[in-house]
Amino acid sequence: MGPGLIVLVFAAGAPLFAMGSETWWGLAPCALCLWQRWPYWVAAGFAVGAAVLPGRGRLALLALAGLAAFASAGIGALHVGVEQGWWPSPLPGCAAATSAGVGGSIDDLMRGLAAAPSKPCDAPTFLIPGLPLSMAAMNLIYGLGLGVLALALARRGRTA
Repeated sequence: MGPGLIVLVFAAGAPLFAMGSETWWGLAPCALCLWQRWPYWVAAGFAVGAAVLPGRGRLALLALAGLAAFASAGIGALHVGVEQGWWPSPLPGCAAATSAGVGGSIDDLMRGLAAAPSKPCDAPTFLIPGLPLSMAAMNLIYGLGLGVLALALARRGRTA
């Protein structure tokens, strides 16, 4: 299996696993969880190009796939910080609904709720019982690993 296909399998595997966890284990994603998936799809697209293009173009696309994986890791780091309470989420969809203040009514609160229930971004989801790594933390580690792998494969191809 060539380097492009290796990166493609790992890049597409991450968001597919996340979607599967929603189906198999009933885990609900928050807005930041959904954001973390997009860079993997971009990385998968670059990896497809790396699998079919010859020469330097292949190496550049592998490197870009690695950078896209690092982008997902960066969003994962932001998400871990939100989960730990180090900073607030930059996304308005991550905030739990609150009343409109002293003069707010129950009707105001109900109008402010999302049409579909969503998980707040500061509530970590743990996949493996007893392992103190949230899904966001696991994505951070996975994205870093995939980024390093893709860049190493691109570098190895350059020196070969």
